[in-house]
Amino acid sequence: MTLREFSKAELSAFLEEQRAKLDEFGKMGIKLDMSRGKPSTEQLDLSNEMLTHCLDGDHISENGVDCRNYGVLDGIYEAKRLFMKMIGVGRWEIIIGGNSSLQMMYDVLAKAMLLGVKDSPKPWCKCEKVKWLCPCPGYDRHFAICEAFGIEMIPVPMLSDGPDMDMVEKLVSEDEAIKGIWCVPRYANPTGVVYSDKVITRFANLKPAAPDFRIFWDDAYCVHDLTDEHANILNILDECKHAGNPDMVIIFASTSKISFPGGGVAIIGASEENINFMKAQMACQTIGYDKLNQLRHAKFFGSYEGILVHMRKHRDIIKPKFDAVLEALDREIAPLEIADWSHPKGGYFISFDGPDGTAKRIVELCKQAGVTLTGAGAAFPYGKDPKDRNIRIAPTYPSLDELRQAIEIFCVAVKAAAAEKALEG
Repeated sequence: MTLREFSKAELSAFLEEQRAKLDEFGKMGIKLDMSRGKPSTEQLDLSNEMLTHCLDGDHISENGVDCRNYGVLDGIYEAKRLFMKMIGVGRWEIIIGGNSSLQMMYDVLAKAMLLGVKDSPKPWCKCEKVKWLCPCPGYDRHFAICEAFGIEMIPVPMLSDGPDMDMVEKLVSEDEAIKGIWCVPRYANPTGVVYSDKVITRFANLKPAAPDFRIFWDDAYCVHDLTDEHANILNILDECKHAGNPDMVIIFASTSKISFPGGGVAIIGASEENINFMKAQMACQTIGYDKLNQLRHAKFFGSYEGILVHMRKHRDIIKPKFDAVLEALDREIAPLEIADWSHPKGGYFISFDGPDGTAKRIVELCKQAGVTLTGAGAAFPYGKDPKDRNIRIAPTYPSLDELRQAIEIFCVAVKAAAAEKALEG
């Protein structure tokens, strides 16, 4: 039976059964945190050699740079070579930064507010209003950056092949206050969507009213496959060049979920003109990022192909966790026909849509039973899910046994919240 077929008496009995199960879980003293998409300890251990014998006292880059010293603002060449193929840019179209791509996104946006970007008539802070397009469900930390700068966020629905481009094209062509859009083009956070060729081509051919409109292309999961099929997408920088918009896109990526989130390498890719503009701004801020860390990464991985081999080891660890979540949802929730969820082929999340008006309640019930999830509504601007139904599930951090217990609790919470909502109706 689906939940819709339950009588009121059956719903009441079903609800009491789920509440009793949640009470039992609550007595077990479970403490599981699934609020962020963090690599597990086992995943971090894959890169431990980078901390031991990776350099063995060698601190000189292949072209003679002493990586212990000042200089080389945009990164050593072997690090550039390692990541150029990963994000699809040339030698003069890349900057190797610190450990966080999020910090680089924040920094680029902060400088845009204070100083403007290339082609800006004036700094964005001097504009009457600055607006940003936010495909959603999307990445909560992207939205937090906009909120920190007082940028007005406009939600854009995420479709099966990327953002609603009819809406994007209309909005950016009509409103010069719209200065940019967030994009996670491969295995989008949290839906797992991979942008289609058609969507990417339409992005490259946008005709914004603002001359300084920028696509923030956060390719965070570009090598994070869960299957043998790699998500190859069109090269957005090449497409922008072909469309006569070479400066419209800024690409971001990092090794945060490849090597160490706390000690990785972040990357910016863009047109050579954009890179030179950003380097001129950066020169007042730093003399150079951690070149020893860049050298460690270059020696440890060796090549882009070395990164792909390394990521297959990550996949072997996390795919069983994704499978465990999806198997539980298919077994416990699918027969009731009360929810939908993504079946990602890569990335770090599963996007779950429960019955309207239940997401906050599901998260609350899970917390009472000892499982902390990402807050309901986090995947929407200002934390406001208009239908209160979306929850981001992050399977990677817990052990497989912990995850199986957590998803069991989650399924019971979904059933309880769905039954409560059905009885209200």
